Parts: sequence; structure tokens; C-alpha cells
Amino acid sequence: MDIYAAPLKDQLFCLTRLSGLDDVQNLPGCEEVTAEFADAVLQESGRFASKVLSPLNHTGDREGAQWVDYRVATPAGFKDAYQQYVAAGWNGLGCDPEFGGQGMPKLIVAAVQEMWRSANLSFSLAPLLTVGAIEALTLCASEPLKHQFLPKMIAGTWAGTMNLTEPQAGTDLSLIRTRATPQADGTYRIVGQKIFITYGEQDWTENIIHLVLARTPTAPAGVRGISMFLVPKILVSTSGQLGEPNDVVCTGIEHKLGIHASPTCSMSYGDKGGALGYLVGEENRGLEYMFIMMNSARFSVGLEGLGISEAAYQKARAYARTRVQSRSLTGGKESVTIIHHPDVKRMLLMMRSKIEAMRSLAYVVAARHDFAIRHPDAAIRKQNQQFVDLMIPVVKGWFTENGQQITSLGIQVHGGMGYIEETGAAQYFRDARIATIYEGTTGIQANDLIGRKIGRESGATLFAVLDEIDTVAAELAKFDGDHFAAIRAALADGVRAVRRAGTYIAAQFGADATAVSVGAVPFLELLGIVAGGWQLARAAMIAQTEIDAGRSENFYKAKIVTARFYSDHVLSAAAGLAQTVVCGAPGALDMANDWY
Repeated sequence: MDIYAAPLKDQLFCLTRLSGLDDVQNLPGCEEVTAEFADAVLQESGRFASKVLSPLNHTGDREGAQWVDYRVATPAGFKDAYQQYVAAGWNGLGCDPEFGGQGMPKLIVAAVQEMWRSANLSFSLAPLLTVGAIEALTLCASEPLKHQFLPKMIAGTWAGTMNLTEPQAGTDLSLIRTRATPQADGTYRIVGQKIFITYGEQDWTENIIHLVLARTPTAPAGVRGISMFLVPKILVSTSGQLGEPNDVVCTGIEHKLGIHASPTCSMSYGDKGGALGYLVGEENRGLEYMFIMMNSARFSVGLEGLGISEAAYQKARAYARTRVQSRSLTGGKESVTIIHHPDVKRMLLMMRSKIEAMRSLAYVVAARHDFAIRHPDAAIRKQNQQFVDLMIPVVKGWFTENGQQITSLGIQVHGGMGYIEETGAAQYFRDARIATIYEGTTGIQANDLIGRKIGRESGATLFAVLDEIDTVAAELAKFDGDHFAAIRAALADGVRAVRRAGTYIAAQFGADATAVSVGAVPFLELLGIVAGGWQLARAAMIAQTEIDAGRSENFYKAKIVTARFYSDHVLSAAAGLAQTVVCGAPGALDMANDWY
């Protein structure tokens, strides 16, 4: 099995040259986050990813999580790896220092999280949910609840989960039936069932803190009547001491296509009269609070698409460099390694160019998030938050769809050996499949993008971003050569395609949301492609500037060629996608349901 190696040079390039680490350092609370500090953090997280997490990825997939008598046993080595993880402080990297966190900016956290996703996706899902629960409690819970639960969650002694879905209620949370009955002491008794709960039970931590959506007896119907409750697996005193088990159990785990080492649990609350729970925030605002967790999780799931793509690319690249097969088309009598063959080069560059586009865009979004929550100027915070809100569906939806395509290409590079489980390429393909589904399918992300992020504000934020991209396209004219001419032409065409599609959505969504929604996923893909091309164009200009200054490294040369490839092979799809968005409704809606 190949061991993942963090792409530190490209990560640092994205952090320092594309995402504006120096500007983030000037934000309150980020003063110590220098380039040297970032390098040290990434070096150490890269070591942990390659030495501790990556070796467990394949064995964890083969062994899987096991459920016996309401308990879950995770694969060999996972518990020890988690103990090392929390001992090193990784769990609290971005959390509030008031409760024991390190308070690192999201830009640094995103780069570190990418490594965890690449090295061992199944392992990384437990900290992902814990951090999401921490964020929701930090922003929404009462001060007593924060002090009672957050320190040990941030330390990693206790884990956290998100409990939304029920057997009869998938995406439509208005259908949830879990009940929360108030008690005289201010607590609630929770009764109901939840499914698809990632790490709802595990053998890593002494307690698990479940955030559960439920209805009180006086709740209005629909999503307006949902509240959020904190339900610990083990009861906790006000001083933080563990007591008796709560009335909550794991009734089984799912048998899945991928992420075998991550237990996906069915949970039962109140089989013995009611699990004790605490109201988080105010009644009937649970969905609002849960969206805090979901938005954090959606960005993190987007990083799954990026991370698993990087791992698949590294494996495919290593195989292409060593697998000897057929003679070169340029001549010669000896067979060559397959990386010499044009179609293999094309597949590897398709993987690489999309990965670099995703990484650079993800880090830019993370930096804008830091500005949205830390900048002292309210107007600047608002402007950056609008950008983040626009891009979160793209990060979640486009990145994870890319993850499927890239891991599939990884198998194709291997040929028949890619279809054999022992090579490890197939695991990435299987693991990647879930990322387009949980935390909201690609269709849900796309509907959110066109409805809340474009239709509601008539495309104002979208068109402001396109103005930024136009500025970059104009700057490309300052650079000579065929590569830059091609990059500029493709980016300009891409912006025109997004403007065309975005103008249609903004104008028509209020009048005919059904017709517009037919093109929602194509529009999400279109915006992702152009936003990724925007960042690769910026990277190419920076690289050429470095070359002109005498730093003619292969790293910078490859940046320019990668941007050129992306322009010719990925950005070239923009006009067709815009045509689908604007003109694609009749062909879909005129088909009667009983004609399928």
C-alpha cells in the first residue's frame, strides 16, 4: 500500500500566495499565525497523517467497524490513533481558547483537515462531527452548558454527533417525530429514533454528546417546531463529573459501500422512559442552530472531496510512473512506463488540475471566512460572509462530485489492477461516493445556491464575484505566450457563461422556480469550474512572476501548464453548461411522470 504524503509545497503556496495568509495574520487573534508558523503546523500534521493515519486506512476498510450488544468496536489501531490525535492537540485546533481550544484561523484548520481527509477519511469523520457540535454549542448554548460540556469536547475526551434523520424523515425534517417533554427541573425527556448517525457509538471516548432535533408538546407543525437538545450518552453533573448511563443506545450499524471503518449508527432514545436532555438555546429554533453545524460540516465535507482526490491522484501517479506497458507513440522498441502515453497524461492532468483548483478555492473561502468573523469592520465582515455563503454549496457540491470523477479516473489509470481491492485504488472510489450525499445531496446544495444565494438577492453577490474574476482575466493580458492567451480566453468565456446563466436565474427564479431548478446542478458545476479557473489563473500569474525573477523551478512551470490544461479541458465546458441552465427546462419538464 502506498502511504499518503501531504502536498506541503502546494498547500503553502495556496496559503501564502493565493489566500492572503499575511492579511489573515492581521486579524484579531491571528497575530502569531506567520508563514513560518503555518509551515511548522503543516509539517507536523503531515507527519501525523502519513505516519499514523494513512497506514490504518486500508486495514480499517478491510476490518470495518463491528456492532455487538449495543456497542461498537472500531478497527484495530483506530482508538490508539485517536488518543495520539487528541494528545497532540489537533481536536481543538480551531476552537475557542476560553474553553481550551487553540483559536487557529479557519485557513490553517482547512489545510490541516485536508490532510486528515486524504490520509484516512473514515477516521476523520469523528473529529469532523465533534468540531461541528462544538461550534453549535459555542454559538447557541447557555453559558452553564458551555462550561459543563465544551472543555472536555474540545480536549477530545468526549465526542459529539449530529442527530437529524429519522426512518420516515430524510431530507424533509418537517416529518421528524422525536419528542422532548419538559420536566420540572428544566431538563427534557427525549423519546425517538434517529438513523445515519456517524460515530453515534464508538470505543474511543468516555462520553458522546449527541445534539438531537426533537419537538416539544407545544411545538408548531413543520420545521418551525423543531428544537435542539444536548443528550449525553453518560449523564454529567454540573461540575462535569460522569454519572450513570443515559437512556440512549445504538441499535445497529449500517453495512455500506464505503467508509467501512466509520460506524453509521441507528440510535434509540427513551426505551426506558426518556433520555435526559438539555435545551440548546430557545425552543423552536433548532433547525436554525443545526444549520450552524451543517454549514461547518458542508465545508468540511467539501474538503473530503479534495482530500480523497489528492490521495487517489498520488496512488495513480505512482502507478503510472512504475507500470511498464506498450511502446511509446514517438517510437522506440522498448515498452515504457504508462505515464508516457498521451491518454494517461491527460487523465493525470485532469486529476491534478481539478485538485489544485479545489485546493486554492477552498483556502480562499476559508480565509474569507476568517475575515467574516474576525474583522473589526462590520461592512467588511458582511461582504466576506456573503462570499462564503455563495461558495459553501460550491465547495460541498462541486468538490464532492469531482471526488467521484477523480477517484474513478484513479482506477482507470490502474487499468484492470484498479478494479482489484488489494491495490487500494477502489477504496477511494467507494469512500468518495457518500460525500455527494450526506450533509445535503448535490441537488440540495444546488437548490440552496440558486434559491437562497442568487434568487433571494437577485444575484448581487454572484455578479460582484464575477467582477473580481473579470479583473483577473484582464490582468492576464500583461503576460506573454500562448499559455496565457489561452487561459485568458477560456476564463473570459467562463465568466460570460456564468453571467448568462446567473442573469437567467436571478430574473426567472421568482416567476418559475421549477424551470430554473432543472438547471440548478449544472449551474453549480458551472460556477465551480469558473471559480476554480479563476484561482488557477491567479496561480499561473504568480508562477510566471517568480520565473521572471529567476526562480525557474519546475513547481512554477507546472503551475502554468496545469492552468493551461484546465482552461482547455475543463473551462471549455462552461458555455455548454450555461446553455443547459438557460434552455434545459422544457426537455425535462415536458416528460410526463408515467412516460419514464
